[in-house]
Amino acid sequence: MLNKYARAFFTRVLTPFAAFLIRRGVSPDAVTFIGTAGVVAGALVFFPRGEFFWGTIVITLFVFSDLVDGNMARQLGRSSRWGAFLDSTLDRVADSAIFGGLALWYAGSGDDNILCAVSIFCLASGQVVSYTKARGEAIGLPVAVNGLVERAERLVISLVAAGLAGLHKFGVPGIQILLPIALWIVAAGSMVTLVQRVVTVRRESAEADAATASGAGSGAQESEAAQ
Repeated sequence: MLNKYARAFFTRVLTPFAAFLIRRGVSPDAVTFIGTAGVVAGALVFFPRGEFFWGTIVITLFVFSDLVDGNMARQLGRSSRWGAFLDSTLDRVADSAIFGGLALWYAGSGDDNILCAVSIFCLASGQVVSYTKARGEAIGLPVAVNGLVERAERLVISLVAAGLAGLHKFGVPGIQILLPIALWIVAAGSMVTLVQRVVTVRRESAEADAATASGAGSGAQESEAAQ
């Protein structure tokens, strides 16, 4: 849902900024690298220290590079396989840093092994959810399902909760409970999404195999009739 509606909205909003960067000679790849570096720095510098509010602010400022670089490429007419590959690969790096930073907090000063494990599960399941779609498409299947919790949902749920939880240091009582709740939601949603995609790939592969077998059978019959 967020990919369908929010992405289109922010793409329109960020188009003038993308055009500004193009006029300054900045390349889409440079924006991709800088954006990823900013997200990684924000996550791994602030989150392990429990500075969730400021970490979220830094991450949010850089995470929009994911929309800016693609917008720039389209304006320049340079959309390419390399750009898509680089963008997707560095997205995985950024996601790993965010949930890795949360895991480091809970493994250290946060002192909660269960939430550390949940954070690691969010990290791993997010990677696998992305892989299932990429692998399905690589073997020629459409993988015609989005799933309950995709990357946009994972980031919004986690970062909004982390930012609000960070207000605890500004004197807002009890609000830090939002982050554990969000992590459990992301973990459960990622599992559901993984199952949805695996089931879809299994169904589509069975349909494709049946169509191939049917086509081969029809070809054999036509060959015999010709003889």
